[in-house]
Amino acid sequence: MAESMKGMHRTHRCTELSVANVGEKVTVMGWVQKSRNKGGIIFVDLRDRSGILQIIFEGKDIDEAGFAKAEKLRSEYVIAVTGIVESRGGQVNENLATGAIEIRANDIRVLSESETPPFPIEENSKTKEELRLKYRYLDLRRPDIQKNLIMRSKVATLIRQFLSDEGFLEIETPILNKSTPEGARDYLVPSRVHPGEFYALPQSPQLFKQLLMVSGYDRYFQIAKCFRDEDLRADRQPEFTQVDMELSFVDVDDVIEVNERLLKKMFKETIGVEVSLPIQRMTYKEAMDRFGSDKPDTRFGMELTDVTGVVKGCGFGVFTGAIENGGSVRGINAKGCGQMPRKKIDALVNFAKDFGAKGLAYIQLQDDGNVKSSFAKFMTEDEMKALIDAMGGEKGDLLLFAADKNKVVFDVLGNLRLELAKQLDIIPKDKFNFLWVTEFPLFEWSEEENRYTAMHHPFTMPMEEDLDKLDTDPGSVRAKAYDIILNGNEIGGGSVRIHQDDIQEKMFEKLGFTKEEAYSQFGFLMTAFKYGVPPHAGLAYGFDRLIMLMAGVDSIREVIAFPKVKDASCLMCNAPSPVAKNQLEELGIELTEEAEEELSEGGAEESAE
Repeated sequence: MAESMKGMHRTHRCTELSVANVGEKVTVMGWVQKSRNKGGIIFVDLRDRSGILQIIFEGKDIDEAGFAKAEKLRSEYVIAVTGIVESRGGQVNENLATGAIEIRANDIRVLSESETPPFPIEENSKTKEELRLKYRYLDLRRPDIQKNLIMRSKVATLIRQFLSDEGFLEIETPILNKSTPEGARDYLVPSRVHPGEFYALPQSPQLFKQLLMVSGYDRYFQIAKCFRDEDLRADRQPEFTQVDMELSFVDVDDVIEVNERLLKKMFKETIGVEVSLPIQRMTYKEAMDRFGSDKPDTRFGMELTDVTGVVKGCGFGVFTGAIENGGSVRGINAKGCGQMPRKKIDALVNFAKDFGAKGLAYIQLQDDGNVKSSFAKFMTEDEMKALIDAMGGEKGDLLLFAADKNKVVFDVLGNLRLELAKQLDIIPKDKFNFLWVTEFPLFEWSEEENRYTAMHHPFTMPMEEDLDKLDTDPGSVRAKAYDIILNGNEIGGGSVRIHQDDIQEKMFEKLGFTKEEAYSQFGFLMTAFKYGVPPHAGLAYGFDRLIMLMAGVDSIREVIAFPKVKDASCLMCNAPSPVAKNQLEELGIELTEEAEEELSEGGAEESAE
């Protein structure tokens, strides 16, 4: 039966005790990690969020009733223990922060008993993630998960303090917003008061933070919840957290400078990593040309080589056809892979096809000097030699080529480069490579919609030297946009915003909006811009992804307290779930026949279980 802790007060967390406390009477509270009865003496590992501490129960130190309670302890019982801190002498446990001490108990209360948990509460759990997420409140007791969430809290506190010291004001923006057509799919919230009308949950606080600059607040930040109704990946959730900021009277360099100092402080004070400043910058064009990606992992080489000029006019139709269609031919040199078996090369070809390639051309420069190639018969000896030389090919190398439109070539080789690096295990695990990618295209062409869309968002400022191309060659206009990359992951991005009416209207025009449509969607922002708006710029970090990389884990679910799974559901509380019919009626919502059928089928499946 559970006991009260009345009159008993915790004096320390487990790892707050050390040899400096030897001889002191203390009270600790937590969960039983494990209990070992050695006959007349019971050893208990007590766990709280700080770590583990060994408790000793022996008949000479505790009364009979207390010893009887200790005998009944099981994993995950919640207990309070009072006793004397003792040195463990020569029996130090090097694996524990408290390994040099233990508590000799003279009083115990069982605050709560526990059933046998469905899986062990231990670090690096081998339990299936689905089961762990169903019992997430137990999973959250694991020391590695607790360590991640403690780090998350520390980083958030550090960010708040740093930005506050830099003159930023923390201001909350609304969660119930107006739906806008640009960007990812909105989560919609029906209004009971306004039948047939909907709020949208924010994909970011973008418009509101710009309005705060119009309102004269100068420097704003927020650790903001955001929502996107899109397919999930290991580093994506339907609800996520942004560290959002906006600054007035600044340009690109000002935003980058303050954020570099923030990153330096954040990494040094939380995980002891020294970030060298200034962080390297690279234009979007250079990043794509060298790495096939706008978020390149620069921890290893294997960069792309453009061989379009070398193979132009050669006898291989795949190459020449791609060039004639306005595309390019590029390759990567997988050093030391010249002996790769054909089966593995075929697997790489199939991998490339997943990213739009029709195939993958290759040359194997084998250790014995033999050259094997999928297209040698279409090339002259001189053409092959020129191509191998252009690729820096040597004995033992494997040269891989993609030929298509540039977008496909970059997608294929950028991803193939990463896949090969993983297979070859050449990516240093303990390295943190930061990179600013700048000068993104302002627009990208959507084949689906047959129009230009904003690569970032419609409020991004074009580079001043490209303004005259907005009418004549919009596809070549560069944006004053910048992403911060860490080890091949975009951890944040931002831009200088448009603050001039005429440029903003021109931007909407190029995106296919009529003036009426633009005002219908963004009228409140455009009207605000008529009343004196300062030049302003901002940036937002994906906080979950940032913490994931700092913690060295593979999924953001490991750094979020209560995450969703890939179908955007919560296994613990079974959200989303059906609601009562009268709730739908209040909102003026009627389910389609298909939805009704799915719900009834789901209910039948649950009953069967």
